[in-house]
Amino acid sequence: MRRSGLVLVVLALAGCTALRDAFSAHPEVAGTAAGQTLTVERLADLAGHAKRIPLRAEVLTSVAGAYLDYAVFVVELARGRDMDDSALVLAAEWPSVSQVRWERFHEALVSARVKVTPAQAESAYRAGTVRLFQHILIRVPPNAAPPQQDKQRKQAEGLLRQAAARHGADFAQLAKRYSDDPGSKARGGYLPATGRGQFVPAFDSAAWKLEPGAISDVVRSPFGFHIIRRPPLAEVRDSFQAQLENGRTMRFDSLYLDSLAKVRRLEIASSAPALVRQAIPQIVGARDDGRKLATYQGGAFRVKDLARWLLALDPNDVRGITSASDAQLTQFVRILAQRDMLLRQVDSAGVTLAAEDWRQIRAEHDSALNVLEGLIGVSPQLLKDSAAGEPARIRLAMARLDAYLDRALKEGKAQLFPVPPFLAGALRQGGPWSLNEAGITRALERAQVIRSAADSGGGPRPSAGAPAAPPSGLKRAPGPPPVPPESGKQPPR
Repeated sequence: MRRSGLVLVVLALAGCTALRDAFSAHPEVAGTAAGQTLTVERLADLAGHAKRIPLRAEVLTSVAGAYLDYAVFVVELARGRDMDDSALVLAAEWPSVSQVRWERFHEALVSARVKVTPAQAESAYRAGTVRLFQHILIRVPPNAAPPQQDKQRKQAEGLLRQAAARHGADFAQLAKRYSDDPGSKARGGYLPATGRGQFVPAFDSAAWKLEPGAISDVVRSPFGFHIIRRPPLAEVRDSFQAQLENGRTMRFDSLYLDSLAKVRRLEIASSAPALVRQAIPQIVGARDDGRKLATYQGGAFRVKDLARWLLALDPNDVRGITSASDAQLTQFVRILAQRDMLLRQVDSAGVTLAAEDWRQIRAEHDSALNVLEGLIGVSPQLLKDSAAGEPARIRLAMARLDAYLDRALKEGKAQLFPVPPFLAGALRQGGPWSLNEAGITRALERAQVIRSAADSGGGPRPSAGAPAAPPSGLKRAPGPPPVPPESGKQPPR
């Protein structure tokens, strides 16, 4: 539904001395979770025989983390965990829940402050400080030869004659059919309402000479040939009013955030850029890192809060963050700290989910569960019917998991779908979940030997029960979810 979803980010062990000491007696352990042990041999076998996996320490850490998240998920199913528990759903769908609650709070916040009446919209249109235009663009490549330029100009002149013949009545249809501007084509050539000086000079100069209803001559800009129209108020009254409200909302939001930061005395720590760069490749440790990135009256924005936001961001955006400048990272922290402050306000206001919101959130949650259960081949009912006692159910669940990873990665016969990060975090809450840096290093060395032998055509074959490892950066399985979010239904599992 909303803006969230995530691939697995690179993980690295962030541990304390006690944790390293605990693992030092077990050098053949790469990680543990939910009573399950990922051995060095298993991890080496996974990585060594999966050629899509780059053999680097941070990648094997990601593989180990993914395996343990899968293990937690299937073990919790085997133990009879209620996956429809409301608290679990809220935690697992944190990005969507936060977005919906903020939208409800924001609606109440701006409704009385940015409303534009029809009379105000008409007054603003006649004043002309903000104007709305349509255009048709016939694009001309920068290196176009003169004959091609002449051809494009003639096409534009022909369209101008058609538009002028009907006084602009079919301008939107012409734009939808012929315009080369993908941003406005589908909207009938309409551009956002704006003040003067927001377009390239040639376009801006011609557009702002137009009276309501008038059409320009063919205008040449660096993009090509334009035909510009200023639609009369009668045609655009509703959309012009809505765009004025949107503009007011954007200005209000900006002022509100700035005021909030000022009143709460938001300050970004000088160490924030360095801490952000450290946190991104060390997300495991970052989840529990209490160091402060920013402070404000009544609270602080810490590395662990950053980690939560990073998991909610598009992974393609996350990858580029470490290369940003200190100034950009400082601004990044400022923006996230402001969002964190806003969510605290939402909490203080007691904003709740409406019934339709809750149905949507549950549909998203159930969709992810159905995908995971279907691909791995487990379900609460299957485990209950197929094995007597919890230990037997756990063994069956882990066997199904290993078989699934074999099919997905070694055989390429199944889609690969990671445990959504907020679901994984909610399931492992309060339980042991640990990676062993020394064990992962040892697994990397052994995986390199296996890969080298396999590449040369000899060497050991993968063990029958060992699952293949996911490549660095798991991707969601393609295709729509099994339950359309619009339905709001909770299918049986």
